Amino acid sequence: MSSPPDSESGAPSIDRFIFAGGLLLLVGVVLAILVAPQWSATAIDSTYVAITTRFGVLYVAAAVATLCFLLYIAISRHGDLVLGSSADPEYSRFSWASMLFCAGIGASLLYWGATEWAFYYVAPPFGIEAESDAALLMANSYGMFHWGPIGWSFYLLPAVGLSLSFHVFRVPTLRLSSACGEVLGRQRELWPGRLVDLLFIVGTIGTCATGLGFGTSVVSAAVNRLTGIEDGIGLQIGVIAAATGLIAFSVYRGLNQGIRRLSTINSALALVLVGCIFLFGPSLFIFEAGIASLGTVTGNFLRMLTWTDPLQRAEFVETWTVFYWAWWLAMGPFIGMFICRISRGRSLRELILGVLGWGSIGCALFFMVLGGYAQHLEIEGIYPVVREATEVSPSTALAGIVSLLPMGSVLVLLLAVIGLVFVATTYDSAAYTLAAGATRYLQADQHPSRLHRVFWAFALGSLPLSLLFLGGLRELQTASLLASLPILLVYGMLAVSISRMLNRARAPR
Repeated sequence: MSSPPDSESGAPSIDRFIFAGGLLLLVGVVLAILVAPQWSATAIDSTYVAITTRFGVLYVAAAVATLCFLLYIAISRHGDLVLGSSADPEYSRFSWASMLFCAGIGASLLYWGATEWAFYYVAPPFGIEAESDAALLMANSYGMFHWGPIGWSFYLLPAVGLSLSFHVFRVPTLRLSSACGEVLGRQRELWPGRLVDLLFIVGTIGTCATGLGFGTSVVSAAVNRLTGIEDGIGLQIGVIAAATGLIAFSVYRGLNQGIRRLSTINSALALVLVGCIFLFGPSLFIFEAGIASLGTVTGNFLRMLTWTDPLQRAEFVETWTVFYWAWWLAMGPFIGMFICRISRGRSLRELILGVLGWGSIGCALFFMVLGGYAQHLEIEGIYPVVREATEVSPSTALAGIVSLLPMGSVLVLLLAVIGLVFVATTYDSAAYTLAAGATRYLQADQHPSRLHRVFWAFALGSLPLSLLFLGGLRELQTASLLASLPILLVYGMLAVSISRMLNRARAPR
């Protein structure tokens, strides 16, 4: 079913079963959407409703269990375990944080950071009166919650499992089945292991479609604001084509020369954009609203974490919380594999607390500054953020509020550049990990072949294009939901396998 490793050279070789399975799935979904768009749209809508209503509580339970399990590992003696033979990390802290942030978030944070609160403001949770002061305060806080420690813990569980198998036990494959090896045993190389690895491909492709769609919308809205070119399917195809070319170039250059450099540069540019919005915008309001939002999410964290709306008074949990947990969870194996690849030399404690801390802080900063600025414009009647975000699109609202700042055109151009590079830095990481996941043999100092990486870079652009052809947020959200459901079972295997590997490794006291 798969080509064996080159026994003489030890060169990476393509796993034909995983490669062909992922490719056939991608081609099948794209063709179904293009050939029967109306049927596909109906099927997608029905699937979304079925998953969120019948399985939503499983996602909430998985969120609680995953965060508690990881915090236990970090504070226990297992946290001292170093990943690899060297105690010196392979990358500096800023480069490491930049790569994990750009891979794990990308342009989706731009898409939602300024306007997610608008959707919660008009349809708040907990029975709060819509468009009230209480709804406004809760709105931006919920954005920080959805992009906080829970989401990053879904990335961390596979990252820990893969890091233990790859760096500590030196299993020469960077595949999800290897991280589940303590449960799968000899079945790792048979159909159960093949199925786990295929689910990784499914999850990565599904969530890439979601994130690429969000990122493309940000860039095309910024280009429309600058040039007046209609923000339609033609412009979005052009944006995806440009992003795909940049992704292909980045993954061709490799992890250090391509992905690391792009991530570092774009993190700096993103900080410049956020800094300009804070300095040129209503700084005092942004600061005060941000502190209030942090206090609200901290004080209500357990309530938010366990809220399942058992009386079904609204669709907030199904529409937002379940979607986000599904999105983070489906992206988890892909981002976890990438985090594993860049974390050699760090301890488990540093890995867990670093990802939870840097990831949550970075997201909170975006919500505080972008969201606070947008709220100020809405409250003062300067710009109809809520109407623009809910009736047109969040990306259109984002480009609109940025253009109101001093040097607005320059900042909108910067927004377009950051959005494009964010798309590239997230999905060059995806192309790299797809190639790694479909590679049969891979040592710690080896990388998937360049042509293999470039192939996945171009292949990734096809699904978001087809989903954008259908049009609508629901189609993009459903791609993540559908991809995440079987991954829930894999996460259970991962937790058991990690526990057994930790007991075998016995971190030094």
